[in-house]
Amino acid sequence: MTVRTTMDPARMRAEADRITAALRLLAHPDRMLLLCTLSQREMCVSELEEELDLHQPSLSQQLGVLRSEGVVAPRKDGKNVFYKVTDPTLMQILAALYRTFCPKE
Repeated sequence: MTVRTTMDPARMRAEADRITAALRLLAHPDRMLLLCTLSQREMCVSELEEELDLHQPSLSQQLGVLRSEGVVAPRKDGKNVFYKVTDPTLMQILAALYRTFCPKE
């Protein structure tokens, strides 16, 4: 027999707000492409631009949103800026979406 405990309503509200914010980030097609790609490996801006066929200023704008939300981090190496996903919760969400919607190769 499984005993279920009820989560405190205030905590549920806080979690609902956090989940909604994460889903809002994923709700933009360009951000979804960026996050899916960056969840696989760190990439520089020029690689992202070429691989995803995203161009300035859209690419910079969406990377700026992801940076400001704290889910990706930049790393400068010479003239190149590399990005990677740094939010472990978002990585779990992306993995679940990948398993559900992306074809197995």
